[in-house]
Amino acid sequence: MTESVYKALADVTRRRILKMLGEGPMSAGEIAEKFHLAKSTLSGHFNVLKAANLIQEERTGTVITYSLNLSVVEETLAAIMELLKVGEKNKKDVQDKPS
Repeated sequence: MTESVYKALADVTRRRILKMLGEGPMSAGEIAEKFHLAKSTLSGHFNVLKAANLIQEERTGTVITYSLNLSVVEETLAAIMELLKVGEKNKKDVQDKPS
């Protein structure tokens, strides 16, 4: 996992955006309606999330639709679980049990 992912996840607004996109793709306008931020500020958050490759954008005319980049999100979750050794005790317990 790269530093850009950690940076992206460090901000509560970006985590809220990711949570919203977890429910499905949304247009920039739909996302903006949920926040009381200047468009330039929200655009900055989108840029950080795109730099971390956590979201993808698709343009249709003047509408920008964002969606989660699921493969990167899954890799990120796996890396965090490994970092925190989540599941290691359970794996060891299963391996130690007699058949």
